Amino acid sequence: MFYSAMKLSVGGALKLTFRPWVEGLEHVPAEGPAILASNHLSFSDSFFLPAVLDRKVTFIAKQEYFTTPGVKGRLTAAFFKGVGQLPVDRSGSRGAGEAAIKAGIEVIRRGELFGIYPEGTRSPDGRLYRGKPGGLARVALATGAPVIPVAMIDTEKIQPPGKVMPKLMRPGIRIGKPLDFSRYHGMDGDRFILRSVTDEVMYEIMKLSGQEYVDVYATAAKRQIADAETARKQAEKKQAEKEKAEKEKAEKEKDKHKSGA
Repeated sequence: MFYSAMKLSVGGALKLTFRPWVEGLEHVPAEGPAILASNHLSFSDSFFLPAVLDRKVTFIAKQEYFTTPGVKGRLTAAFFKGVGQLPVDRSGSRGAGEAAIKAGIEVIRRGELFGIYPEGTRSPDGRLYRGKPGGLARVALATGAPVIPVAMIDTEKIQPPGKVMPKLMRPGIRIGKPLDFSRYHGMDGDRFILRSVTDEVMYEIMKLSGQEYVDVYATAAKRQIADAETARKQAEKKQAEKEKAEKEKAEKEKDKHKSGA
């Protein structure tokens, strides 16, 4: 009931305000299980996609959203539970991967839609990054559910980092034809098969989105960007300290010259 209420209120407001355009809705089955594998540009992706679908989509979310103390924490937990998000405990030896796989399989076995972002995190720069071979491929091969590639378009431009007010514009959602991986049934323990399945899905997402593809993981790219930013700030700090020292030296030399005169 809460999901339906949120879909009418939040989903309706999103559609009315931003008027997202959609292509390929006919590829989402009216009933039965399926995996929606999407690129990930913005936090809002998990809201825009369900807003344009008639069926409920279940995504996974980090457990911290459900366990934060205080009034705000309880409200956040209630919201995420209400919109069908599943908490994933990342404290295990293999992190969120195993928990995501189990959650996805449970959703599929209930005959529902399971949403997943193969990149594992939001793109740091709007490009499409290498898909992680665990969650998506293992859920698909363990359940036999079709994988439907999805491309979110321009959602990252609505509220870029550092911007408080969202930009009123029309994001897009392009849904591709279902992919059948039944030929790999029972081979979910083969890492080469998992890699092959994931790469095939990412290729379809790339065609739908038109994004530039980068053959590295987004998490690694984020670390590189963070390291580069840290290095830049350190260099600026050193340069500022150098300029300050030179200025102080020049002032001392000037005072010494005046005293000598």
